[in-house]
Amino acid sequence: MNIPRPRFRLPLLGDLLSIDAAKPTQRELRMAAELGPIFERKILGHRLVVVSGAELVAELNDETRFAKFLALPHRKLRALGGDGLFTAFNSEPNWGAAHRVLMPGFSQEAMRRYHEVMTEVAVELVEHWRTRADRADLAIDVTSDLNKLTLENMARTGFGYSFGPFDTGDDEFVAAIGRILAYANRTSNDMPLLRLFGRSARIRNERDIAYVHRVVDDVIDRRMRDNETRHDDLLDLMLHTPDPDTGELLDAVNIRHQVLTFLVAGNETTAGTLGFALYFLAAHPEVADRVRAEVAHRASVSYEDVSKMRYTRTVVDETLRLWPSAPGYFRKARQDTALAAGRYPMKSGDWAFVLTLGLHRDPVWGEDPERFDPDRFSPARSRSRPAHAYKPFGTGLRGCIGRQFAIHETVLTLAVLMSTFEFELDGGHQLDIQESLTLKPQNLLMKVRRR
Repeated sequence: MNIPRPRFRLPLLGDLLSIDAAKPTQRELRMAAELGPIFERKILGHRLVVVSGAELVAELNDETRFAKFLALPHRKLRALGGDGLFTAFNSEPNWGAAHRVLMPGFSQEAMRRYHEVMTEVAVELVEHWRTRADRADLAIDVTSDLNKLTLENMARTGFGYSFGPFDTGDDEFVAAIGRILAYANRTSNDMPLLRLFGRSARIRNERDIAYVHRVVDDVIDRRMRDNETRHDDLLDLMLHTPDPDTGELLDAVNIRHQVLTFLVAGNETTAGTLGFALYFLAAHPEVADRVRAEVAHRASVSYEDVSKMRYTRTVVDETLRLWPSAPGYFRKARQDTALAAGRYPMKSGDWAFVLTLGLHRDPVWGEDPERFDPDRFSPARSRSRPAHAYKPFGTGLRGCIGRQFAIHETVLTLAVLMSTFEFELDGGHQLDIQESLTLKPQNLLMKVRRR
C-alpha cells in the first residue's frame, strides 16, 4: 500500500515545498494532522518516512525488528560528540562500554548525592533572580538563565566543575552549544548546491566545536591532576571503572565524547522542559496554585520530598507530552519487515522518523490533545493508556540514560522556584518554539515576583 505523501510533489525536487529549515518537526506535526499517522517525503531523491500513530510506533519500538538509526542531523553532531552515547553508531563498541560503566552513576545512591548539588544551584538561581524581582519594568529571559542552571547542574554533579554562571555572567559555553545545535539542525535539510554559500557559518561552527572541546579537555585535565582524590561522580566512573564485560577502561578520547554528550544533552533538554513548564504554569494559574500548595509547607526540599510531589511530577509529564525536549527519534529495520500487518513494507536498512510531537497527540490522548492538562497523568488515566503512547526520552537501550536525573532535576527546580516566586508572562507573549535538534521556548520573557 502506498504511504501518503504531500501534495504538489515536484519533478526531481520532490517535496521541496514542504521544507521548513528553521522549524522542521513543527512543520511535520502540521503535515501529520493532514496526512495521517504515517507519511513520506522525498527531497531530491532522499526519502523520509514520518510515523506518529501510537500503534505504528509500538511496532517501530520493537527491538527485535528495529534499532536506533543515526540520521543526518545526529551524524552532523559527531564532529562534536564522536562515539558518545548519543551519537555513536550501533556497531561502535564504545557506547556499550560507556553505558555499562556509567549506569551506577544514575543509581538511587548517586541521585541522593546529586540532589544536594542541584538544590545549591537552584538556590543560586533564586538569589540571582531576587535581585531583579519585583521590578515592574523588568522582564527576565528565563530560558537563558535556565540553560545556565542545567549546565551548572550537569557540570558540578557529573564532573566536579563549575562555570560560575550566575557570578561571572559568562555564558559563552551555553551560547556555543546553542549555535552548534542550531547549525546541525539548519544544515540537515540543505540542498548540495546551497552548501557553497555557507562558508562563514561552517567556519564559525568549527570554531565553536574547537572551543567546546578545549573546555571539556580542561575539565578532564583538572581531574587528572587531582588523581589522588576520588570523587563520587560520572567522571571518576569513566576514569577509574573498568567495563564489566571487557575489564578495560574507557579511552581518553571516548571520555571526552561522553563528557560532551552529558554537558550538551543534559543542558539543552532539561532547560527546555523547565522553560515550557514555567510558561504553562504562568498561563494556567489554577495549576500553579496546586503546585504551590504541594510545595509550600516544606522549608526545604529533601531527596525524599521530590518523589512525593506527585502533582508537580504530572506537570512535568504533561509538559514533556506537549513539547518533549527531543521532538522525535529514528528507527531502522533490522531485516525485511512491514508495518500495520503488511500494509507498509520496509526493507532491511530502511528507516523511519518517530515524530514524538505527533505521537503525544495521538487519539489515545483524548479529544483535545493540544490542551495542557496535568491530570492526564493521574494514576487511573495513565493506566488506561498504552505505555508506548508516551516516549519523551526515546526508546530501548539507546534511550536517554539520564532520564531519572532529568526528571528529578526538573521537579526539584520547579519546587524551589514556585515556592519562592510568582511568574507572569510579559504582555501579549506568544509561545515561539525554537528548534536546534531540541525544542525550547524562544525569548520567553516573564515578570518574576517574590511571593
